[in-house]
Amino acid sequence: MKRLFRIILKALSLWSMWLFFLPKIRHESKENRKSTFAFKGPAIIVTNHNHFIDFILMLYLFAFRYVRCIVGKTLYESSKPMTMIMKLLGAIKVDRFAFDMEFFYESTEHLKKKGVILIFPEGRLSRDGTILPFKSSVVLMALRTGVDIIPVYHTHKYGIGKRVGVMVGDRINLSQLCNTSTPNEAEITELTLLLENKIKSLRDLYEQGGGVR
Repeated sequence: MKRLFRIILKALSLWSMWLFFLPKIRHESKENRKSTFAFKGPAIIVTNHNHFIDFILMLYLFAFRYVRCIVGKTLYESSKPMTMIMKLLGAIKVDRFAFDMEFFYESTEHLKKKGVILIFPEGRLSRDGTILPFKSSVVLMALRTGVDIIPVYHTHKYGIGKRVGVMVGDRINLSQLCNTSTPNEAEITELTLLLENKIKSLRDLYEQGGGVR
């Protein structure tokens, strides 16, 4: 049932994104372009968060993978139908206002099984497109599993007749950038800022007309 629901939703998202929003997709490099849509193995997709449609956009971009998204408890439990949809999609609930690490363990277990996790590290919507400060949970997740991060920047120009812009960045492996096997708080903060700046650099690259199609 869950698998059938995801297939139907993905088909609808592909059709609706192509028909209404016509995503304008660029890649940071040619090598990156070859491995984005049908890549194998585990990965953590990291992107900015402007709208609830962002999740559907990511389903469109990574159409050939089962992507589990980390979703805030407020949205997850906003209504019974929404909760049912979230469960069918395999979304992972997180309570941003409580010290609950269950989402972290569930996410890392999925990654260890070569799955794909989507996380919005800003932790909330940015209504005006400004990139908000990142939370460190994505860094801890990447270091714990050793999984590559796929950074993605997208514009917030959703709407009929508008084209949402996307810049897919080269993969990042934080384990290779970490100086120790047990990073301290300062190193985690530094890596978190590195990811935030990476998304900003992809934004700048997109706005300058760079990248490859």
